[in-house]
Amino acid sequence: MNNDLCSLPATDLVAGYRRKSFSPLEVTRAVLARIDRLNPVLNAFLLVARKEALAAARASEQRWRKGGPKGALDGVPVSIKDLLLTRGWPTLRGSRTIDPKGPWHEDAPAVARLREHGAVLLGKTTTPEFGWKGVTDSPLTGVTRNPWNPRKTPGGSSGGAAAALAAGMGPLAVGTDGGGSIRIPCAFTGLFGLKPTFGRVPAWPLSPMGTVAHVGPMTRTVADAALMMNVLALPDARDWHGLPHDGRDYRVGLEDGVRGLRIAYSADLGYARVDPEIARIVQRAARVFADLGAHVEAQDPGFEDQLPVFAKHWFPGAAAVVRAIHPRKRRSMDPGLLEVARQGERIGAREYLDAVQKRGTLGARMNLFHQRYDLLLTPSLPLAAFDAGKEVANLLKERRWTDWTPFTYPFNLTQQPAASIPCGFTKAGLPVGLHIVGPRYGDALVLRAARAFEAAHPLRMPDPANLKG
Repeated sequence: MNNDLCSLPATDLVAGYRRKSFSPLEVTRAVLARIDRLNPVLNAFLLVARKEALAAARASEQRWRKGGPKGALDGVPVSIKDLLLTRGWPTLRGSRTIDPKGPWHEDAPAVARLREHGAVLLGKTTTPEFGWKGVTDSPLTGVTRNPWNPRKTPGGSSGGAAAALAAGMGPLAVGTDGGGSIRIPCAFTGLFGLKPTFGRVPAWPLSPMGTVAHVGPMTRTVADAALMMNVLALPDARDWHGLPHDGRDYRVGLEDGVRGLRIAYSADLGYARVDPEIARIVQRAARVFADLGAHVEAQDPGFEDQLPVFAKHWFPGAAAVVRAIHPRKRRSMDPGLLEVARQGERIGAREYLDAVQKRGTLGARMNLFHQRYDLLLTPSLPLAAFDAGKEVANLLKERRWTDWTPFTYPFNLTQQPAASIPCGFTKAGLPVGLHIVGPRYGDALVLRAARAFEAAHPLRMPDPANLKG
């Protein structure tokens, strides 16, 4: 029963609580037992709040017994990425430079909404230092590992969240995505993750990476992501970038399918190098949409590699992070972060403003592209998960994490909703992700398309029995 409870999606947990088939306390105990067994192997959590989680589960159990749940996620275990403020817990951001004593008096908007809806907060998941790269290791917590193969990385920067989800250490996780940090680990670990339209999920404090940084759900089913969006997208006045709350129920229309949609499929965006095995798997996945009644056409969106533009937004943010830290403390920081911060310091106002203009041109191009196409499909990543503890798969071909994430960061620049959904496995048994990109404000459309694919191609999780712990 414990293993079954750990594998159930949030929608099934809520239904089970309503039927009194099991209780939030039973589920939380099962998840905590799974964490006890597997976290020493995977290093997904840096903080497990056992007492608080059990107390929250007991309170939820009482509410369900009385027939009055507190909200949409009452009693559902959720993990929080350690870049998001969480009242009473240190938010260390993968860094030895932050004082764990705090004070820690405030919740980030996503955390506040989860509490208000009765979610059971399990603890904080690992991240690279200040979320700076697409894999998850840090001077503070060491290396986080992939449940499909612990020798491999789960990706990042929401790698702890992904490893926890894929291993059954909770059904829901909150991630952040400033260049792919939800979609990268979901692709590497066989999960669903949505980077919503910028501003749809409120965020606070403002990210040092600026307006490329999003907050969103990471789940094992598309329906769970829709349920989670109903909570995360609630308004918070602290986010001055926040979009007006539209009151949407993201579950409505989720099963409407893709028949009649106009979908573009780009194998490489016109310039990216993709592993042939990954390319074949993603091409087969794109055909599924045609089988489901969509009009699928091979079509690149028509822009060149956006890495120079993205770097001029991202690297100055890294420089701002490091600049705020006392020089003596910098000796304990990730050398890679310090290197990109030095690059960021060399980017002047003229270069930055030029990049802002080019970003606007890219955004306008994609707005026009989506007048012709409802959705764009690409690989989520051009390669499968590589060895844990490395920033890149091959130092002869790649210098930084941005060299192997060509499909993710362009859509942080454009602020469009984009999701990764698993679409197959390599011969080595590693997950492959399909990237679904929608027009700005088309979050519900992305979820609907992802659900149609999921119904035809159900997600599969690794067997935790194969992990030694």
